[in-house]
Amino acid sequence: MNSLWTITKWMMREKKDIILSIFFGYVAGIAAVALFAASGYLVSRAGLVPPLYALMVPVVLIKLFGVIRASARYQERLASHRATFTILSELRVRFYRQLEPLVPSIFAKYRSGDLLARVVGDVESLQNYFLRVFYPPIILVLVFLSTIFFVTYFSMWVSLWILFGVFVTGFLIPAFFARIRAKHDRELRALRGDLSSGMTEMMYGYRDLLLHHKLGRTRGELLEQSDRYAEAQKRDVTNQFFNSSLVVAASLLVSWGVLAIGAYLVVDGELNGLFLAMLIMMSLTAFENATPMAVFPGHFADSKQAADRLLEVVAPSEAIVAAEAARTDMVLESAPDVSFERVTYRYPDTYRDVLSDVDVTLRSGTKTVIVGPSGSGKSTLLQLLLAFVRPDSGEIRLNGQRLDDVTQASVWREASVVLQENHFFFGTVRENLALAGEFTDADMEAALASVRLGFSLDEPVLEKGANLSGGERQRLAIARALLKNGVLWILDEATSALDARTEADVFAEVFRRAESSTLVMVSHRLTGLERFDHIIVMEGGRVVETGTYDELMRSRGVFYGLKQIEQDIFA
Repeated sequence: MNSLWTITKWMMREKKDIILSIFFGYVAGIAAVALFAASGYLVSRAGLVPPLYALMVPVVLIKLFGVIRASARYQERLASHRATFTILSELRVRFYRQLEPLVPSIFAKYRSGDLLARVVGDVESLQNYFLRVFYPPIILVLVFLSTIFFVTYFSMWVSLWILFGVFVTGFLIPAFFARIRAKHDRELRALRGDLSSGMTEMMYGYRDLLLHHKLGRTRGELLEQSDRYAEAQKRDVTNQFFNSSLVVAASLLVSWGVLAIGAYLVVDGELNGLFLAMLIMMSLTAFENATPMAVFPGHFADSKQAADRLLEVVAPSEAIVAAEAARTDMVLESAPDVSFERVTYRYPDTYRDVLSDVDVTLRSGTKTVIVGPSGSGKSTLLQLLLAFVRPDSGEIRLNGQRLDDVTQASVWREASVVLQENHFFFGTVRENLALAGEFTDADMEAALASVRLGFSLDEPVLEKGANLSGGERQRLAIARALLKNGVLWILDEATSALDARTEADVFAEVFRRAESSTLVMVSHRLTGLERFDHIIVMEGGRVVETGTYDELMRSRGVFYGLKQIEQDIFA
């Protein structure tokens, strides 16, 4: 319930429309009861053939209540739906704002398809929270309290019977079906998340599945998941229809009970027969407000599950935002010193340290390359330097300032970054280069020429750069970094898809632009490392060697062995 309470607090920002919805909903409900009560009284009164003027008041009241009912219902619909759409918009914005600080570390915990299902499906599910969960019980209670109070004036027994009917149709039956629905709802959400994740992975891995002749099997598995999801939806809808039918049947039984009790009281002389039809019509109309309670269990369980899943994702956000707010912006006016002091890091929910006791210092303006076998922690070291993740122990410093004390945004602002995987948005080359900042077309064209790309700035780029080769994507990312030209350069396998000649030309340009900057690069290639001031060799998450190229070759250690292996392979 804590999650729904949180959603309710967010929802109450639209207090004005919520109050208007409840007010007009109550007016519409009580006007409907009054309309049919007056109609019942008019029918009974007319049966006694009174003078015409004796019927004028009931006739006028019927017309008045009809107009009030229609007008109030319109205003209620207008206010409630306006509130719902505004609440939904607020939920989307708030959820996104809380989700944003969790990126990219959140992808280590949730699959992208599951996140998509939560961001889209669960937020959409919450649109029913106000209209189907929060609002109907309030109207039900208000209308029935007013009705029972009025009926008590004529008969205590009839009012008690109606009260019993309210308890059965408004609370007992919905509570019973809520318990049944809880299990089905969990199953439905799990199936929806699995289907969404499967569809996302199939779309992203379509080419690989096709090449490895696994597309048919994957499609078949997805169809099976889809069938299970459709079957679960069918069972869910069937349960809802049965619930609605049961509530309507119980409501009609209550009205029959009013007729039976009223008839007995009329015969017994305790009730004027003139009011019997009025009481029956009131019970029939009042229980229309109990009908929405038939779908209450489903929407309540759905809303609770959706709120739980959404708040589960963004639960760490407040702590992260608070910690980030306590940090200060860092301004680097020149190339920084970089130091790792006994840094250890382990990915969440894993059993081994990716980095262990890393202790190394990079001087201002130096060019450093990190080498070592795959999985030795090279890329993780760069992620820590970019503050994507924070170390479990130890400290990272830039110009003596603890990285834990500065904001992520200020680190990124000072850095030119090219990672192994670089994202490109659907648009043009110009729009993708503009991520580096505001530049003229001439600046962008010069950056493209520097990395040997002959693209027009208006050339289209598909999502994720799907229409570009691996080498073109890398060079476009490097062109972005050249435009930014920060005081700290971080390159992670930035030229792994380039041929040797193009790589040499690109590196020459990078070194020229980064001449006065601190540069840190990860590489698997051991050729051309003579140009670097400092080489760090990593193995098993530890720094095993450091030094210049000549020093490491003379020491005949790990780096020398890796170099010999490379020479033997390419000899």
